[in-house]
Amino acid sequence: MSLSTTTRAAVGGRLRAARGLLTGFAAVSAAHLGAILTHTPALQHATKPALMPLLAAHSLASTERAPKLLAPALLLSAGGDILLQAGGDTAFLAGMGSFAAAHVCYVTMFVRRGALDDRRRTAVVAAAYAAAWAVMISQLWPGLGDLKIPVAVYSLLLTSTAVTSARLGWRTGLGGALFLLSDSLIATQLADWRELPGHQFWVMATYIVAQYLLASGTLRAHREDLPGATGGATGGATGTDGPDGTGPRVEPGREPRPATA
Repeated sequence: MSLSTTTRAAVGGRLRAARGLLTGFAAVSAAHLGAILTHTPALQHATKPALMPLLAAHSLASTERAPKLLAPALLLSAGGDILLQAGGDTAFLAGMGSFAAAHVCYVTMFVRRGALDDRRRTAVVAAAYAAAWAVMISQLWPGLGDLKIPVAVYSLLLTSTAVTSARLGWRTGLGGALFLLSDSLIATQLADWRELPGHQFWVMATYIVAQYLLASGTLRAHREDLPGATGGATGGATGTDGPDGTGPRVEPGREPRPATA
């Protein structure tokens, strides 16, 4: 067997594994959301800790030299999921801290990939999100009690993820916005606001979709930056070659970013 044949076989095996892991993530997500709708706590508790590890494993398998901070962001989110599920004030604050660390990973990764290069666009996006943050915090503030400062600090990190994610494309931009929406719904619970019908379902549905979009959008941008990239295994999220088919397309005004960011 030649080296090229061996390499192709290895790549094919890796991509099949990535597709399998993505299928597993979708199945566990459906089971978790179904458990919420059917009020099955045991299934909810069994499926929630598996969500982000499956997505992290898929991300690592779906492309060569995956972005270094993507899997840590997802695994820190998994830690937050587990801690929030444990219940209690201490576990809640620890879970918020784990999610805060995940957002530091996301923001760092997006900034390294050029999220702040277009200063005018960044300023517009940041101003819009800052206004939304100020309105939300001002409305929640009276009901947050001892959580006022932790929630304010965490929400700033969350908003930073939303702002910086917008630069990589619509997938990551929408993912960042949905993550902000999901955690805003949780914040309304903390402030004892009246809950929406199916409140917990919408919290988790927006969260799961947000994390998938952040991961898949990051992987798409990563593959586009790899020399000679030909795509990957993320359900149509393939790299886009230039006109001669020999390398990644670079959008006008956008410089290639380091593939390992």
